[in-house]
Amino acid sequence: MEDLQAPLRDDVRLMGKLLGQTIARDQGEAFLAKLERIRKLSKAARRGEADTDELVQALQQLDEHELVPMARSFGQFLNLANLAEEYHRIRRRNSLVVTRPDPQALDRVFDEIVEAGVSPQQLADKAAALRIDLVLTAHPTEVNRRTFIQKYETMAELLEKLDREHPLSPRTHDLTERLQQLITEAWHTNEIRSERPSPVDEAKWGFAVIENSLWEAVPTFLRHFDRELQRVSGTTLPYDAAPIRFCSWMGGDRDGNPNVTATVTEQVLLLARWMAADLLLGDISKLRHELSMGRASDELRQVVGDCNEPYRVLLRRVRQQLINTRDWAKSCLDQGWQPGEDILLQDNQLLEPLLLCDRSLRECGMELIADGCLRDTLRRIACFGLSLVRLDIRQNAERHAEVFDELTEYYDLGRYSDWDETEKQAYLLSELNSKRPLLPQRGWTPSVNVQEVLDTCAVVARQDPQSLGSYVISMASSPSDVLAVALLLKESGIEFNIPIAPLFETLADLDRAPAAIDTLLKVDWYRDYCAGHQEVMIGYSDSSKDAGALAASWGQYRAQQGLTETCRNHGVDLTLFHGRGGTVGRGGGPSHTAILSQPPGSVDGSLRVTEQGEMIRYKFGIPDLAVRNLELYAGAVLEASLVPPVTPKPEWCELMDQLAERAHQEYVSLVRNNPQFVPYFRQLTPEQELAKLPLGSRPAKRKQDGGVESLRAIPWIFAWTQTRLLLPAWLGSGRALTEACEQQQQDKLRELIGQWPFFNAYIGMLEMVLAKAEPAIARYYEHCLVEPELRELGSRLRKQLRQTQQLIPQLKQNDQLLADNEVIRQSIQVRNPYIDPLHYLQAELLRRDRQGSNQVVEQALMVTMTGIAAGMRNTG
Repeated sequence: MEDLQAPLRDDVRLMGKLLGQTIARDQGEAFLAKLERIRKLSKAARRGEADTDELVQALQQLDEHELVPMARSFGQFLNLANLAEEYHRIRRRNSLVVTRPDPQALDRVFDEIVEAGVSPQQLADKAAALRIDLVLTAHPTEVNRRTFIQKYETMAELLEKLDREHPLSPRTHDLTERLQQLITEAWHTNEIRSERPSPVDEAKWGFAVIENSLWEAVPTFLRHFDRELQRVSGTTLPYDAAPIRFCSWMGGDRDGNPNVTATVTEQVLLLARWMAADLLLGDISKLRHELSMGRASDELRQVVGDCNEPYRVLLRRVRQQLINTRDWAKSCLDQGWQPGEDILLQDNQLLEPLLLCDRSLRECGMELIADGCLRDTLRRIACFGLSLVRLDIRQNAERHAEVFDELTEYYDLGRYSDWDETEKQAYLLSELNSKRPLLPQRGWTPSVNVQEVLDTCAVVARQDPQSLGSYVISMASSPSDVLAVALLLKESGIEFNIPIAPLFETLADLDRAPAAIDTLLKVDWYRDYCAGHQEVMIGYSDSSKDAGALAASWGQYRAQQGLTETCRNHGVDLTLFHGRGGTVGRGGGPSHTAILSQPPGSVDGSLRVTEQGEMIRYKFGIPDLAVRNLELYAGAVLEASLVPPVTPKPEWCELMDQLAERAHQEYVSLVRNNPQFVPYFRQLTPEQELAKLPLGSRPAKRKQDGGVESLRAIPWIFAWTQTRLLLPAWLGSGRALTEACEQQQQDKLRELIGQWPFFNAYIGMLEMVLAKAEPAIARYYEHCLVEPELRELGSRLRKQLRQTQQLIPQLKQNDQLLADNEVIRQSIQVRNPYIDPLHYLQAELLRRDRQGSNQVVEQALMVTMTGIAAGMRNTG
């Protein structure tokens, strides 16, 4: 059988060779010789054929001017290896030689659903009603600049073309030469931004992913979906069906980010409209070129009159309106909002003439033409529309409370925040039902923070509903948090009911979430407002940071169970919004596995989930990969909706309660209660130095004078990832599982792994993290950076890590970690020799930086951070 890994190795070897040639031309053969020596020493150390001391000495002997290029060499190789692996996934999927059928492919998922007893009509009905929102966020996890991403996309295209050429073909030489040029361009481009991106820059980055990949991928995905749906049910999706839509937090997420203002939000909304008009203009121009036929329906003739090319005449008008819309958006961006003439603001305005074309073609026997580019354009409008993405607004509940504090004090009613929940609800409902204005017309001067909240609500109120997603309330804990937002929006003059999604983040808030939603849905005013549909966001990042990964995972599961039952009792449809990140410590992992491990009934045809940082590029940066991931989402949501996972047995839940409680105790005793922990964390990791890395627009801390508790979940994870201790993903879990085994519960744990998708998914994610963790590397950081009196704590942590690394294979009855996932295991093993030098170099640079930094050391340090992030395939 053909070795499908061989082409990947060939690609990595080729790009490594081209990178080496580039480095030699720029830095000289002597530098390349040093690089090769360090690389070979790292490989030998990994194989156990050499001691790491020789590798460390070689790195310490580098001249100062060699620090940055050495770090860049390994970092760029890791980025090229990532690129080769991403393309290889496409190659394997398209290969005629496969080792086994893909269990997540749409055809197999549809067949398994029908085989499980679901009728083809039920499948078709659920497919037509699917509503999956992928919410693109710009958390500071994307370490690659946009210019690098574009170069990598072109490199992937070249690898694909090289696959189709004979090795001796002249075309192969041309393609290789172009690949060399791109690698050289990347080498001579600074991978570190000169300044932090603004929220608008982040939004533009997200729009670029749509323009460069998703615009092409969405209609391709829907064609695949239609083909398999028709095969099993005899029907296809309606033209306006959009199983997957895209939303965004870029420019709308203001929680703890003072850079996201009402002005920024409005600017991002206009930019999205500009880009949507521009992309759709390309579609319409293509349609005008293709729809050259003269046969048309009477209905179309009545609109365009007697002419030789009726479709082109109709589309000429549409084209002009899109040009007007694009010009209007640009004018508003430059000069402020102003009304437009003959522009398109609502999707129906654009759909009407296109549907007229569609009906005419079908009536005249040209269905094949109607199902071509025109159908693709209709599908794009259903997915993206004239707003490109639906922008979510996110704000902290405390900021809304500040508004009412100032108002109630102005009206001599006391301080809103001091009231109990019953008093708050009574006040808010009274104002919601009142016909008089809430805000004073004169004599009241709100603070800057309060004015910003009011300005944001005003921006929301004047938008078209199709351009907005949900209003998300961070740190929500009670029904009054939701009613407060509804009242502020009402006072701003909003004429539509935007979904309001409370975000439950801490473990305590997750536990209280079902009761809070139950109370909210008992409020008659709110029942009318939500119109039978409630959205609730589950926080993964902060709950994990607050309670530890195992306790948080179980808390999230219980909350979803309770919310599902609560909404069912009220006859209200529930959409759960999963705030996942790229790492296990933030709810990351394979999408289909995560969806299929949710509580039964919690996924019923609808789902919202964040796609964060570099995961957007990994999943959706290349059209073929984007198609694959869209299929994974659609297939998993269909399967979870129609063939839900097993209901956990009571004894499984009892065991999970015990495990979660013990893991939580262990986590809190160290992170919250051990006075040595914070100093150890700050000395061991580059947490403080991360602030120098201009990754995203959001500050690293919610409060600049706070400790670990105020640190955002992303830099918390990022810092531990850099040292390879990866503590947030396993701390507490290992102790809980170990003690369960000591109590002779191995068989019960194995039953959970084998029969309960939730527990199996958790153990699988834990196993992947443990395979990436490296106690020896963490020990080296400690040796270089941590005061002797704190090192006993590090020794304890590494001992727990090693015990957990040994325990998981024993539980799964395997001989090593990831024994049943050879692809990921090999991927980690291939990268390790190239990441190791970056770790040892980073530890030395951190030591120098803390003793007295200079520009070269700081630059090299930042390069090691981005290189390690690339090698680990996630940053936070």
